[in-house]
Amino acid sequence: MALKHNFERLTLPNGLRLLVIPQKKSFSVAMGIFVEAGTSYEKKEINGISHFLEHMCFKGTHKRPTPFAIASEFEGLGAINNAFTSRDYTGYWANVSYNKADEIFDLMADMYLDPLFDEKEIEKERGVIIEEINMYEDKPQAKASQTLERLMYGDQPAGWDVAGTKENIKKINRQDFLNFRNLHYCGAKTVVVMAGRITPQKAKKLVADYFSKLKKGRRIPPFKVTDKQKKPALSVVFKDLDQTHFILAFKAFNQDYPWRQRYALMALDMILGGGMSSRLFQKVREEMGAAYYVGAHSSFYKTHGYFEIFAGVNHKKTFDVLKVILEEARKVLKEGVTEKELKRIKNHWIGGLLISLETPLSLINFYGEQEIIRKKIISPQEIVRRVKSLTKEDIKNIAHRVFKNEGLNLAVVGPYKESQSFKKILSL
Repeated sequence: MALKHNFERLTLPNGLRLLVIPQKKSFSVAMGIFVEAGTSYEKKEINGISHFLEHMCFKGTHKRPTPFAIASEFEGLGAINNAFTSRDYTGYWANVSYNKADEIFDLMADMYLDPLFDEKEIEKERGVIIEEINMYEDKPQAKASQTLERLMYGDQPAGWDVAGTKENIKKINRQDFLNFRNLHYCGAKTVVVMAGRITPQKAKKLVADYFSKLKKGRRIPPFKVTDKQKKPALSVVFKDLDQTHFILAFKAFNQDYPWRQRYALMALDMILGGGMSSRLFQKVREEMGAAYYVGAHSSFYKTHGYFEIFAGVNHKKTFDVLKVILEEARKVLKEGVTEKELKRIKNHWIGGLLISLETPLSLINFYGEQEIIRKKIISPQEIVRRVKSLTKEDIKNIAHRVFKNEGLNLAVVGPYKESQSFKKILSL
């Protein structure tokens, strides 16, 4: 596959942006609609509304007045489709055979532009979302993640659950949806991406025909994050489980930070926990036999970011595993990483990137996320160039920037009724 994609960008008078990535040999076409609406834009009393609204777009329009009408049309077109809500944006996507491009566009645009917000459907969907919240509450990995973000950022959007609280879901009403949608679902905050067997001319015509009447609105910044942490922080949630699940995290920086630092931190998460040859996989799983899953990941949002190490471990080995993780962090601070490790993860990173860009569906996510988050497209070949340019010094420098006690946090979910034992070891 060529590293370079030929893509075209169009901006309508109302501010809506279109990206088209044509693939003449593809059998399908993918479409994504991305909007700057997520937890980072919510006030406390309506936390969860972005996610709730995403659900409601599938519950009926004037042209397709029932959830069944929408669902059956997707399936009747032979499409795969879904939607998601994150902290920074909401996305709606579908993938269908190329000869159904007009039909899928009509359906997706209708959902986005003309949701009914029928009162009866709102009431039914409350129950669905509350059960979704219950489901995540019962999943210890998800519970650890929610606990961590609440621990790190507290009572502000960065610390709230994307799904919201049950209390909010029970009281959000139709007018709340209309107000929030009117503020955020506008041309200035919307990106449409199409990839696969479609010409730029056809994509531009479809977008102009359907989205020209969308009001322009204005870009509203997300709520800022305040951070007053001065020392390591800990949160232990008691659950009678067969495993201990924990996430140890360091506060980092947002997605606007210089690319070399962001890439260096991503390289570090791969070296420590990015695959079966990573340091922590080898030590915790292969040598200690203490866990089935262990890994590391860097997250960058518009307002904040962090580096996390996570695992599900044998109760009896929890403290030993945490000590090993902290020791590996100290080792990176003192010794850095090896040239061999860096070369291996560069190859893994580049290979994974190229494999991930082989389908129209992956392309709309690759380009759509960049446009909605950064307003700038970094090509695959530029990403490869950046990855190849990383040095051992970059990795060690970023470790010293991030691995600090004042940004250290630990969230634990398991059968623990006291936290003092964790506090004793929680330090670099």
